[in-house]
Amino acid sequence: MLTVIPDLLDAAQVAALRATIDAADWIDGNATSGHQSALAKQNAQLPEDSEAARKGGAIVLDALAASPLFVAAALPLKVFPPLFNRYATGDGFGAHVDSAIRIRRGSDYRIRSDLSATLFLADPDSYDGGELVVQTQFGEQSVKLPAGQMVLYPASSLHHVAPVTRGVRVASFFWIQSMVRDSDARAMLFELDTAIQSVGARLGQGDAEIVRLTGVYHNLLRRWAEV
Repeated sequence: MLTVIPDLLDAAQVAALRATIDAADWIDGNATSGHQSALAKQNAQLPEDSEAARKGGAIVLDALAASPLFVAAALPLKVFPPLFNRYATGDGFGAHVDSAIRIRRGSDYRIRSDLSATLFLADPDSYDGGELVVQTQFGEQSVKLPAGQMVLYPASSLHHVAPVTRGVRVASFFWIQSMVRDSDARAMLFELDTAIQSVGARLGQGDAEIVRLTGVYHNLLRRWAEV
């Protein structure tokens, strides 16, 4: 399941984030690649331990914590500190699957990557190509979002970034360990939560049936969650 988180960052936040990361020194994107990814990847990346990456990551993490849609869709237990990449003309990232366990360099911080996230930070009209292409049960889905919008997708998915043919694609990327490991269970919880919120907006959250359905949601979450 692909879930778009619209307007995670507003225009002012995107501008502030870009000002921070654009002025920094970038390195070869394979600094964080596994063996498979290194064979397919051509881009630039901010060093994980750079001041710009820390400042930019803090902006992204604050926005995630303030997004009910992200919390509902991901049910996050851990979020890997956001990273940042840049694809110039000719760069791309061939088909790959993200590593199951992500370890922050120089620390013992690690997560199981249940979900992958790409937060777009460049106006889509400013570059050609650069689409995130994810293989799903319904075939390939191509994603290219306005700056400030993010897409969540299963980290187990085969995916690639199409070569950039004009301009520069800039994004933040990271992984989430969910409280609910099973992707089907997580999708059902998200669908149930979305329906409860929609019907509750019409009937009122105090409606007796909404209260009962909310109880069902939390009892299912209690059954499936790992914390």
